[in-house]
Amino acid sequence: MMKAEGTMIMETELPISVLLVDDHEMVRIGLAAVLGTEEGIEVVGEAGSGEEGIRLASEYKPNVILMDLVMDGMDGIETTRQVTRLLPETKVIVLTSYLDDEKMYPVIEAGAFSYLLKTSRASEIADAIRAAARGQSVLESQVASKMMNRFRQPQAEAPAHAELTDREMEVLRLLAQGKSNQDIADELIIGIKTVKFHVTNLLAKLGVEDRTQAAIYAYKNGLAE
Repeated sequence: MMKAEGTMIMETELPISVLLVDDHEMVRIGLAAVLGTEEGIEVVGEAGSGEEGIRLASEYKPNVILMDLVMDGMDGIETTRQVTRLLPETKVIVLTSYLDDEKMYPVIEAGAFSYLLKTSRASEIADAIRAAARGQSVLESQVASKMMNRFRQPQAEAPAHAELTDREMEVLRLLAQGKSNQDIADELIIGIKTVKFHVTNLLAKLGVEDRTQAAIYAYKNGLAE
């Protein structure tokens, strides 16, 4: 509240502008009706497809987009990717019925800011919109649990041969075929000392003691052909 020359002037905040993107008309109608009763939130547009969502997002530049995941034509994942690239300040809240990994992780990687299920209460959706406008993400509890479990899983270690250079891989392949150092030198047109150098290095990188073990490793990992 500010005072100027004896007059009281009320500070007003602009409402949070929201775009609805869902290919089910009844869902859009329901969301628009519910959000229309929420203070400080204004639905500025409705899109029935991903393509239309991108067009309306470009036109209205909403603060928040409520995005369905599964739609005919362009799905919510690709729509989210394009919208966040086009309008990085716009927060995309996924509102879907799906919790499967094939959809959840890709849309988050595409730039989705929050993830809610369509079973969420109207007040929860409104609260998520307000939180997004403040820069705070909201994740459905089941989504948060899935993500935490995913990050807790140990990452698969790279195979030992990932450390080999291209030349060492060539030497290993020929070694596994039973070729002698001289044969390898002749085929690769390099000196025999160089071959011995590569063999010593690849044995150390593979963690094996001799040529026989290296050959066995190569065959087990499909590197001998």
